[in-house]
Amino acid sequence: QIAEGRGIGASHFEIVADRKTGLSPGETIRLGRNRFTVVGLVEGAMNSGGDPAVYVTLADAMTLQTELDPAAQRVQAARGAVSVKSASVAAVIARMAPGADVDLLTATVRQWKHLAAMTQAEQEELLLASVVDKARRQIGLFLGILLSVSAVVIALIIYTMTMEKLKQIATLKLIGAPDRTIIALIVQQALILGASGWGIGLMLILAVKDYFPRRVVLEPFNVMVLAGIIAAVCLLSSALGVRAAMKVDPATALGS
Repeated sequence: QIAEGRGIGASHFEIVADRKTGLSPGETIRLGRNRFTVVGLVEGAMNSGGDPAVYVTLADAMTLQTELDPAAQRVQAARGAVSVKSASVAAVIARMAPGADVDLLTATVRQWKHLAAMTQAEQEELLLASVVDKARRQIGLFLGILLSVSAVVIALIIYTMTMEKLKQIATLKLIGAPDRTIIALIVQQALILGASGWGIGLMLILAVKDYFPRRVVLEPFNVMVLAGIIAAVCLLSSALGVRAAMKVDPATALGS
């Protein structure tokens, strides 16, 4: 859907671009040997890698597909090679009418020679398995490293805060405060640290995600899963402080 400007109206040299390309209507860019005019903008148009995309006519796309740059053309001419253009349409997207049998259509197309058909669900599965899965594993690895470092930092902070309050903890024990109360106070400190970091990080992501060159999708489910992971990390990190607090002798509260 066109968000600004208009759609492609000429047979050649007009493009519709995604907003994140930074282009504006009326601007011209060079593609191959020709200059194309941006006539409209859309939102959310991207390739499988998340990079913003542009739309051109089929004729222009087939020309750009086989067109060599001037240096390559000179090399071909020096070799005496004949330039053969063999542009072809790689895929056709069919929009189905409401109630149409998608499985029947794909099965029919697969019976044709040298042709294949895929439903939208199959395309999504293919992209997830081939492109998105590798990026997801890399991001998961980085996230695991960051969470491990965060756990160590939180553990050291809680331990340091506990060591600074050993006399107060000893006083609580001396007046009869149960161990679960002391443990709850330490765990609450760790959870407050984790919740503060999660909240600040979430606000920063929401504030800057639209300015990334690639599209960033922040789903509520992922946000809640990350919150649960952070809570678990904070609980584990507080164990060091709890251990130090449990070893405090109440008699130290009477010392100088």
